[in-house]
Amino acid sequence: MPKVTTKFQITISKEIREKIDLKPGEEFEVVVLNDNEILLRRKFKRIRNPLKVLIEKKEWKEETSPEKLDELSEE
Repeated sequence: MPKVTTKFQITISKEIREKIDLKPGEEFEVVVLNDNEILLRRKFKRIRNPLKVLIEKKEWKEETSPEKLDELSEE
């Protein structure tokens, strides 16, 4: 079971890191659920034009939220 260090850091086990493909430097949001539980939510970079990235294999420059992608896929 992980412990909190004196610098308030917690180590994520290798098994979990590999399962979610966690990379050094990734950012997380910490959400307090109650006095005994927290939730770590991974922050993702948003792709401005995902179809262009997928089809033309070019890097993205503008942002498109996951919600917008859902909207576009329903049209």
